[in-house]
Amino acid sequence: MNRPLPRPAAPTRRTVVLAGAGTAAALLAPASAASAAPTGPGGRQPYASYWFPDSLPAGEPGDGVTWRSLKAWRAASDPDLPFNTASVPLADRFTPVPVNPTARAGQARISSLVAFGNTAGNPSQGSATADHYALNHWAYIDELVFWGGSAGEGLILAPNAPVVDAAHRNGVPVLGTVFLPPVHHGGDLRWTRDLVQRDAAGRFPLAAKLVEAALAYGFDGWFINAETEGGDAALGAEMLAFVTDLRARGRSAGLRITWYDAMTVRGEVGWQGALNAQNEALFEQADSMFVDFRWTPGTLAASGERAETAGRSRYELWAGVDVESTGWNRSVDWDAIIPTDRPHTVSYGFYRPEWTLNHLPEGRTPAQFHAADQQFWTGQSLDPARPGPAGGWRAPATAVADRSTVDRLPFASTFNTGHGLRWYENGRITSAAEWNHLGLQDRLPGRRWVVRTGGRTPSVAFDFDDAWHGGSSLLVDGELDAPVTVGLYGTRLPFTRHTVVELTHRTDAGSGPVTVELAVARREPERPGDPIAYTYVPAGELRAGCAGWTTSVLRPHSLAGTVRALGVRLTAAGPVRWRLGALAVRDGAVPAPAAPSALRVTGASPGSDGTGLRLRWHRAPGNPRHYELHRVLPDGTRRFLGGTCGTAFFVPGVRREPAEKAARFQVRAVSELYTTSGAATTTHRW
Repeated sequence: MNRPLPRPAAPTRRTVVLAGAGTAAALLAPASAASAAPTGPGGRQPYASYWFPDSLPAGEPGDGVTWRSLKAWRAASDPDLPFNTASVPLADRFTPVPVNPTARAGQARISSLVAFGNTAGNPSQGSATADHYALNHWAYIDELVFWGGSAGEGLILAPNAPVVDAAHRNGVPVLGTVFLPPVHHGGDLRWTRDLVQRDAAGRFPLAAKLVEAALAYGFDGWFINAETEGGDAALGAEMLAFVTDLRARGRSAGLRITWYDAMTVRGEVGWQGALNAQNEALFEQADSMFVDFRWTPGTLAASGERAETAGRSRYELWAGVDVESTGWNRSVDWDAIIPTDRPHTVSYGFYRPEWTLNHLPEGRTPAQFHAADQQFWTGQSLDPARPGPAGGWRAPATAVADRSTVDRLPFASTFNTGHGLRWYENGRITSAAEWNHLGLQDRLPGRRWVVRTGGRTPSVAFDFDDAWHGGSSLLVDGELDAPVTVGLYGTRLPFTRHTVVELTHRTDAGSGPVTVELAVARREPERPGDPIAYTYVPAGELRAGCAGWTTSVLRPHSLAGTVRALGVRLTAAGPVRWRLGALAVRDGAVPAPAAPSALRVTGASPGSDGTGLRLRWHRAPGNPRHYELHRVLPDGTRRFLGGTCGTAFFVPGVRREPAEKAARFQVRAVSELYTTSGAATTTHRW
């Protein structure tokens, strides 16, 4: 099946016509030298790792591309491993009663196949732009595939640490991609044979390497997409044995494998659009299967029945939904996947939902991206509690129950989306530069936005013009003529008589006074779509516009027990621009985290744009949320450089300040409540 693909925003990508579902990974062509400098030691910028299975292409790689063999890879000698290693463990999730009456728990789930950049161009730790696909609707996602691979760069792509850390914080596993491209996109059957080669003892060394890489980098498994034509039954048998071995190794290590419906058990490439005799054996040796877009209502129904006959869940099948070109305008037979009058048929997989960013025009802003992304996941109503319109786009919030990881104390959020136009600390700008780093993203409200009022409904959105910490805050903007309750989090938080809740908030210029209350629910609704019964705790009245940030400290002693939901209620008469910068829930005092130690420069690389520096340090005792790095300027002020959940960071383009003999750097640990430690310090002499 040939499908035209849109021109992505990045100038280094090509528009091509691809055959079959997975072949769009061939779009991820070599980056330019400016967008993907070679990885390696010294002060060069690290990028997400990518490899060929064993043998390399003929000739020389393009600018910004390094050809590597996974078979030859060794974790101990990988200079970029500290920058690419995820640090956040995979969180447990629970499923609150859905706020939408048509959303269902325990049925269809969603896989999301996302290309965050071309294969050779995924920075290990974010970059200096806010124009980034800041994926954040984790509540509806059950599996994320870090999509990529191309014949010109590498066929095996490991996820970068920011994506894995953000996903894990929300309980979503992340898979790397193994892509064996079609011949007309540079594929070579020898790479398929390389992947499934055996050693002298009959074992699969590349299966062992895939498991080793996933464990070393801290992600959760692999998406296997074999589309190179020319195979035979013998190769098909070896692929089946390879997948069997990979899953066995992966299962013992807690990893998962998803098979893509392309190669059949006969070794041929033949997209089935179904679970059938041609791929069932491969599905049985994987944890799930992505069903090619060729599916029909009949093949999906038969596939679900076949999975259950084999003792598997029908929801381990992902029916492909291609949204790369047209997003929510895509015509989808939703009743074939998630019918409204009977149980869901199978799960489904979005192919390239970063359309919500890429379809926007040049000069797009983070706010524009989030508005489009919310419509994609929530629907035209922009309220997950309201059913979507009949026909057309069936947004996930109308069909799939949201999930949450907010089940223990302490818990805090600064409503940081993982990118921004500036960086704020305690309400002050400490860097005026744009940035993105998903590993710094908060656990954001999963139900965006449930707004209950008997009067006018204000807009509720992430806003990037001001923040308390990070790059964004929550802004409620509109004319209020009745109390407005904004639902935030589904929770399982254990409140005690010692529990303290803090709201850091303010009004903006143009706002009238507003009375603020914390909304606390002790029980869930009986049925999906029923309103949540909140108890309201006064948080004070804020004066009319631009009064500055204030922190209201609440002690809801009478609400001890398990809290099932949190929100806020605003009461005013007239215009309101109310901004929530932080929400924190804790028991007792707030100790400062222990400091990291042994900060040092491990590599420097001078260039026309300044000096690139690689920094390392020893992990702070305890369990910091993340680390933040600053440069101390000659006048004693601190400039934010970046943050990471790991213990290594690359700083690009460092320039000497006037009369400066050495650049001075600091790193601090940041706790779950956003308290900071003392600093570890180092210098780089000019």
